[in-house]
Amino acid sequence: MAQDAVQVDIRPEGYAILTLQKEPVNSLDLSTWDQLERALDSLEANTSVSGVIIASGLKRDIFSAGNDLMELYAPKTSQERYTQFWIVSNRFLAKLHRSRLATIAAVRGACPAGGCAIALCCDHRVMTTQGTIGLNEVQLGIPVPKFWGILMANLIGRKAADKLLLTGKLASPQEAKSLGLVDEVVPKEQLLPAAEKVMQQLVRLPSHAVGATKQSLRAEFSAQWEEFAKVEPRGAWKFLNEPATLQTLAGVLERLSSSSKKGAGAATSKL
Repeated sequence: MAQDAVQVDIRPEGYAILTLQKEPVNSLDLSTWDQLERALDSLEANTSVSGVIIASGLKRDIFSAGNDLMELYAPKTSQERYTQFWIVSNRFLAKLHRSRLATIAAVRGACPAGGCAIALCCDHRVMTTQGTIGLNEVQLGIPVPKFWGILMANLIGRKAADKLLLTGKLASPQEAKSLGLVDEVVPKEQLLPAAEKVMQQLVRLPSHAVGATKQSLRAEFSAQWEEFAKVEPRGAWKFLNEPATLQTLAGVLERLSSSSKKGAGAATSKL
């Protein structure tokens, strides 16, 4: 049985710190997305908890390198597995986006693709002075998931989002802050204290009013997202099996494998 990638520490102040720790790069496979969803469901059901900070527990400065490419590379998976993977991952993201909890992403270092999607779904994002963030799927030869792109556009505006999404560019912390993609940029040693400072302010707000407002603003969008995630894999699976896609992903895997052998990372990450 694989070791849990998600740990939850509930603080007496009424919030939790959810730590994602799956060495070496927090690649997001089906099991990890499932663990994230179960952890969120458990916190939602705990009436003593009003907020959650999502952070990385990795040795390296990486929030998450994104989806595990073995879940996307057709020769290494199946349509049934891919469909389950896609539904579970996007169901978690939709739940996080509409959660009654105050949510903060404490982003240390690199935060591409699926890692960025997690951060986008949070209410507040604090990032270290070193790192990058964005949805870089285009550079990997695959399209940006529809609702991930919409979420970014809702956050920073259509024009700015298009520039990032259509090129796969990853923004620096300073660029991300100027765009509104993150709210604060702090030195690494101040990351968790900065996130906790904001969280302590958020949990003092009337939680029932905050939760109701989030439902009003986000429930419809989140429901549409979950429903679309059920049908999205049909067209996506076809795209993943196209020769050009297979060739591009095979090249990315080969490059990552070479880097891994040199000690630079895992072969199955999106980083």
